[in-house]
Amino acid sequence: MTHDAPVNWQPNSPSVIASIMATCQRFPERPAFIYRVGSNELTVDYEKFREDVILLTRAFEERKVKRGSRVMLLSDNRYAWIVTDLALMALGAVSVPRGSETPTQELEYILNHAQCTFIVVETEALLTRHQEMLSTHKEVKTVFIIEGTDKHTLFNRIYAYNDILKDRTLSDDDFNRFDQKVAEVTQKDLLTIIFTSGTTGNPKGVMLSHRNFLFNTETLPPVIAITEQDLWVSILPSWHVFERTLELLALTSGSCTVYSSLKTFSADLVTYKPTLVATVPRLWESLYSKVMAAVMERGDRAHKMFNLLVKISIRFRRTQRLSRGHLPQFKRVSLPGRFIRKLIALGEMLVLVLPYRLAQKKLAPLQEKFGGQLRMAVSGGGSLPIYLESWLDAIGIRIANAYGMTECAPAIAGRGYNSEIFGTLGQPVSVTELRVVDSENNQVAPGVEGEVEIRGPQVFDGYCDNDEENRKAFTTDGFFRTGDLGKLTIGGELILTGRSKEIIVLASGENIDPSRIEGAINQLPFVNDAVLVGQDRKGLAALIVPDWDKLKDFVTERFGQQEQEVKDLHEDHALRDRVKNEINRLLKAKNGFKPYEKLQKIDFLKHEFTVGEELTNTFKKRRHIIERKYKELIDRLFK
Repeated sequence: MTHDAPVNWQPNSPSVIASIMATCQRFPERPAFIYRVGSNELTVDYEKFREDVILLTRAFEERKVKRGSRVMLLSDNRYAWIVTDLALMALGAVSVPRGSETPTQELEYILNHAQCTFIVVETEALLTRHQEMLSTHKEVKTVFIIEGTDKHTLFNRIYAYNDILKDRTLSDDDFNRFDQKVAEVTQKDLLTIIFTSGTTGNPKGVMLSHRNFLFNTETLPPVIAITEQDLWVSILPSWHVFERTLELLALTSGSCTVYSSLKTFSADLVTYKPTLVATVPRLWESLYSKVMAAVMERGDRAHKMFNLLVKISIRFRRTQRLSRGHLPQFKRVSLPGRFIRKLIALGEMLVLVLPYRLAQKKLAPLQEKFGGQLRMAVSGGGSLPIYLESWLDAIGIRIANAYGMTECAPAIAGRGYNSEIFGTLGQPVSVTELRVVDSENNQVAPGVEGEVEIRGPQVFDGYCDNDEENRKAFTTDGFFRTGDLGKLTIGGELILTGRSKEIIVLASGENIDPSRIEGAINQLPFVNDAVLVGQDRKGLAALIVPDWDKLKDFVTERFGQQEQEVKDLHEDHALRDRVKNEINRLLKAKNGFKPYEKLQKIDFLKHEFTVGEELTNTFKKRRHIIERKYKELIDRLFK
C-alpha cells in the first residue's frame, strides 16, 4: 500500500542513483567532497566520485552483493560512507545503516529484524567489538572492512576495502555494466531500512524507497535555493535521515560537502566559509551557551549591553514582521484592524530604527563565526525553541526551520525562502497533504491544537516486519500519524506544540508538554541539559545537567555564595531551592506558562548525558532510559 494517493506526483529521474550519476556527468570538474585523513585535506571532484562508486560497485558485485541484498552499514561520517551507499544503490541492494556506537545487543536486534546477509564495518576495532555476536550469525555471508588490512582466508569471508579496491583500472565494459545496473533501479525499489533512534523501546525499521528520497531531492531545492555554487559543512551522522537526505540533495544539485566533526566544526566554519549549514537544535543551543558564556566573561556591563542589543534587534524585527503580516495569525483581522496594527508597528519602527542599526553593526561580528558567507542555516531533527530562533534571527543568521521524520525521508514542512511567516515551520512541502486532527480524527480549525497527520510521495510504506505498528501508524484513508502535536495558521503554516507520546500527565489530569519547559530552563547559562519528570505525580520536577564551573560563577554572582567544590554544590539543598526559584521566574504566565507548570523540585546530575545511552545520535533525549536510570532519584524528589 502506498500513502501518497490521491497525488500523482512523478519524479524526473527513475532513481536516486541515476539522478546523482547525471550530476556527476554534468559537473565532472566541480568539487563534490572535501575531507581529512589525518592532517591531510583531500578534495574529490564529481568525476572521481563517480569512478570511486563504480569501482566499489564492481567489487561488491564480484562478492555476490546483488539486487535485494540487505547490507548493514556500520560506520560514522566519512567519504567512504557515501561511496558505499551509492554502490549499494547501483546494485539495487538495500542498506541498513547504523552508527559505530550502536550497542551489540541493539545491533543484533537490527541484524535479525532486517535479515542482513552482508555487513560493512568502519574499522577492525569495530569488527572485534561485535565479533562474538557476529560469529553466531551464519546467515551473514561476507563482512567488508572500510579501514583495515586484508583478513580474507579460505576459512572466512572478511574483506578489507584496501584489498578489494587494489585494481583501480576501469574499462569501457565496466562503465557500460555500471550504467546498465543503474538503469535497472526504479523509483519503487527499496533503497534503505533505517531503524529509528529508539527514544521509546526497540527501534523500528523504516522502509524507504527511491521514490521517497526523490521527492525530497527534487522538491527541496527551491526551499533553500541550492545550486552547484553552494558549499555545506556537514557534522551530523550520515546514516541519520536528515543528514543523509541533505548529502543526497547536495549531490543532485552539484554542490560541495565538507565533512567536519564536533571537534573541528567551529574552525571549519571559518576555514571553508560555507553558504549552507545544517544541524540540530541541541547544537544551536550549544552555540548560544558558548556565545553567552563568552559575553559574560567580559563583565557585567558587556553582558547587559549585549542583551540590550539582542532585545532591540528582536523587537525591531518582530515589529517589522507585524507591519508586513509575517507573524502567525489564527483568526482573520478586519481591514481597519490591519491598518491600525500596521500604523502602530510603523510608529514603533521609527523609534527603533536607529538603535536597531547600531545593534546590527555591533552584532555583525558574530556572523564571522560562521565564515561570513552563510546565507541560510537549516535546523532539523527536532523542534527549535522560539527563544533560540529569535536569538539567531537577531544576530543575523537566517534559519530554515525544518520539520521532518525518518518515515518521510524526512521532509514534511520547512520555512525557507518559500515562507516568511516567522515562528512557524512554513507550509507543507510541495504536494504534501497535512491536516491537524482531534482525538476523534476530525480536522480542527486554525489555532486549535491536535495531532499532525500527513500524506504524500515522501511517506514510507511501512515498518519492516511489524504489522502491529503499521496498523497504528496509518489512518483508514492513508494518512500517517506523526505523533506530533501542532496547530495551523490561517495561511496553512505549521507550528509544533509538542509530542503526544512525550506529554506528561499529572495526577490532577493536566497535560504538559515537557519540551517548552525544558527550553526555558536551558536559557540559564549553567544548564547543559534538563529533563522534566512528573508523570502521574502531583507536580513537576526537573533533572538538570549543569556545567559546574558556570554554576559556581552563577552562584557567586547571583547569590554572593562562595562554594568551590562540586560536592558542595551538589549537596546544597538550599542552593537547589534558589535555582528552582530562578527557573520558576522564567515560567511565568506572561511567558505563556500555566501555574501548574512551575517546578516543585529540582536536582543536579553529576554526569552529562551521552549519545547511545541517554541521547540518540541527533541528541534527542531518550526519556524512558533517563527515567529508568534515575528512578530512585526521581522517587526521592516526590516523597
